Amino acid sequence: MCNIPLLDIPMAILRKYATHPTCQKKNVLLPVPCNQKMNSYLKEIADLCMINKTLTTHTARHSYATSVCLANGVSIENVAKMLGHSNIKMTQHYARVLDSSILRDMNNVKNMMAKVMG
Repeated sequence: MCNIPLLDIPMAILRKYATHPTCQKKNVLLPVPCNQKMNSYLKEIADLCMINKTLTTHTARHSYATSVCLANGVSIENVAKMLGHSNIKMTQHYARVLDSSILRDMNNVKNMMAKVMG
């Protein structure tokens, strides 16, 4: 368990479903179907959008970890916590290291060294 501050769009989605009958009946925040049904919906969306990749809830976790979190400077430790992993070893399977994050990190090191040296 951890507390994660939500951005505006997820908060708006939660407000939208606050009074949804399924959410109220099951005492949940979102009317989420089982993984099998969700993956079926994602396949249909991919077909409609002509996406030639298998979309699943698993690929959504990869995308979230890589494109949303790591690409925007969130530490791998925090990504691990948000994904519910007990250590970063598991998270490393989800979060591919991005060339852009390597470049950003090395530029930070370069800037820090310039400050120390000059």
